[in-house]
Amino acid sequence: MFKKVKDFLNCRKALARFKALPRQQRTVVFYSEGPGYWSHFQPVFDALQKNYSQPVLYVTSSLHDPIYTNPPAGLKPFYIGSGLVRTWFFATLDVDVLLMSMPDLHSFHIKRSPHIVSYVYLHHSIVSTHMVYRPAAFDHFDAVLCVGPHHVKEIRQREKLHSLPAKTLVEHGYGRLDAMLQTVQQSDGSVCVDPTQVLIAPSWGDSSLLNLCGLQAIESLLDAGFKVVLRPHPRTRQLNAPVLEQIVARFGEHPQFKLDDNMDAYLSLQRSALMVSDWSGAALEFAFAYQRPIVFVNVPRKIQNEAYTQLELEPIEVRIRQDIGQVIQQQDIGLIGKIAQELMRNSEKWQNNISYVRKKTVFNLNSSGKIAADYVMSSIKK
Repeated sequence: MFKKVKDFLNCRKALARFKALPRQQRTVVFYSEGPGYWSHFQPVFDALQKNYSQPVLYVTSSLHDPIYTNPPAGLKPFYIGSGLVRTWFFATLDVDVLLMSMPDLHSFHIKRSPHIVSYVYLHHSIVSTHMVYRPAAFDHFDAVLCVGPHHVKEIRQREKLHSLPAKTLVEHGYGRLDAMLQTVQQSDGSVCVDPTQVLIAPSWGDSSLLNLCGLQAIESLLDAGFKVVLRPHPRTRQLNAPVLEQIVARFGEHPQFKLDDNMDAYLSLQRSALMVSDWSGAALEFAFAYQRPIVFVNVPRKIQNEAYTQLELEPIEVRIRQDIGQVIQQQDIGLIGKIAQELMRNSEKWQNNISYVRKKTVFNLNSSGKIAADYVMSSIKK
């Protein structure tokens, strides 16, 4: 109890310090839910620094956010938690531009401020906007930084269907993908792909492959002679820690098994020859960054919007599955080791396929940060 009170008081003091800043210093603000999101913000921040020398205020809901504890030059951090102080922060916000990757603005307790603020949404996944998100997830933003043409079509279609005001849709790209590509380029061949390593990166929730058949998938791959790296979604540890504990109890001592909890570290991604996933957006990131195939386990779709079919647009994560990997049924999970071996034998074919799909799916490859920074600067009040 004392710890919670102390945290609340610290958050309130941080909010007071934020509000005490002169209004002219409160121009560009990033809001982050915590660790794991900086890789999406960083290309925008870097471009703001390089091209505009623009200071950024960084507001986070996590004390464990590495950017809060070790901020780069040009960024001033504030910790406001995820409770009442955060609600006050949003309700009283008076800044020029707020860039955030948390959807559902104004749909629940996180409201738009009565002050004139430009709310800009930064996507933290390549997946479509209308199936895995709630119906009104993006309705109350002034602008959306779109990953690719699918986002533009989906948002415009929803606006038309529900007579919503037209938002500014920026043909942006995907900062995390650019960061991953940059890491590959900077490694200069020093990080080699391990043809025996498979990465398992599932989504979160009751219907994720980790919950439904994670043990069987890991066992099949280990039996086939693969090294297996499990990279769980951050929310899995928050919402369903027992499933991870069960897996670690079973395979934790196996010399070919590793658990990777570092969502912003790319080493296990770079080294893996193949990924096993379900409906996770991480699969699209891996395929597009490294041009390596995915084994998709066909567990039930993660649907947050039951009315998504009204848009008459097939979600991108459904449409391109067969083009960037192979789909297997849950009951065939015991065959996943053999399927992985077959995919790896055709690596050149998959590289060509994925390169073609990536070009059609993602805007401004390797330059999304500049596009976002230019838009943010254009939204600052003169």
